[in-house]
Formats: sequence, structure tokens, C-alpha cells
Amino acid sequence: MKTELEKCLSGELYNCHDEYFIKGKARASELCRLYNATPYSDRAGRRKLLEEMFASIGDNVTVGDGFTCGFGTNISIGSNVSINMNCTFIDCNKIVIGNDTLIASGVHLTTAAHPVELSERLTPNWDPASGEYRWRTYAKPITIGNGCWIGANVVILPGVTIGDGAVIGAGSVVTKDIPPNVVAVGSPCRVLREINKK
Repeated sequence: MKTELEKCLSGELYNCHDEYFIKGKARASELCRLYNATPYSDRAGRRKLLEEMFASIGDNVTVGDGFTCGFGTNISIGSNVSINMNCTFIDCNKIVIGNDTLIASGVHLTTAAHPVELSERLTPNWDPASGEYRWRTYAKPITIGNGCWIGANVVILPGVTIGDGAVIGAGSVVTKDIPPNVVAVGSPCRVLREINKK
């Protein structure tokens, strides 16, 4: 029988109030609190907290103040990455960010989702004392390639892959994969044009 974590990582419905997830969220909450309370000038201290928080992190990575994540342990970041202020990464499933990528302020990456139909979204015969979550949940990974620029206040939804070199315009809601080397904008996000490679 699969654990709730195995169900989660395979995109199946899972109990996000399982003890494993409760402990993981508490750990991430504390690490984010410590990180956001550490002065910007304390680069070594901030780096150490990011190394503890994330699954992996490359060289020359900056994360602005106001950062929040669900677990941290599902986040892998390449080298030469800038993540600006007030970003939220809901990493119930894997979030992978490639090298040389810019993520502007207020970006939300959310791997978690719920079934659309109410009858499927609600846990059958739910009992508040059971410890199970009222709303049924699943999660799908997000991948952002190398050399991307994700504009301010972009929302990237579960299961999306952003191709290498893509630029996502500010305020976009990305619901489907975006190919490499394009500018894509809007809600839902659509390809506007190709980027000329030099």
C-alpha cells in the first residue's frame, strides 16, 4: 500500500493532513520565519537557511524577503537564480527551477489542486475527529527551465512546464505548458511571440 507521500508525488488523491505533511509544514514554517527575520546583509546566514530548507540549491541564488513555501524539501533550484520579494511556492509536489532564471516579486508556484466536481472534492463520510482533510487534494510538479524570466505576480498552476528561455508576462496565470524561447502573457497564459535567438 502506498504512503500518503507516495500518493502525493504520483499525482493521486492524498490526505494532506497526514502526520508526515503536518510535521513538514511546521518545519517549513519555522525555517521561513527564521529566513525572513534574518537581515539581508547576513548573506551567509540566509544561505545556510536556504540550504536547510530546499532539496537542492545551486551557486549564486538569492531569495527576497517575504518568501513562503509549503515544505521546501520538494524545491530544487539551479545556479544564478534570483527570486524576488513576496514569492510563495506551494511545493506539495516537486518544483524545479533551472539555471540563470529570474523570478519577479509576488510570483506564486502552486503544485496543489482539488477535483473540480464538488462530490469528488469533498471527502466522503468525513469526520472532523478523523484527522483527514475535508477537501480531497492532489499535486502535480512544476518545472521552470534554464534562462527563464517569470514576471511579477505570475501564478503557475500544477503540472506546468516552462521551456528554456521563456518569458512570462506580469500578472499571467499559467495553466498549460509553455514552449521554449517565447514570450507568453495573459490569463490563461498564451504564447504571444517567439524570441529571436542571437
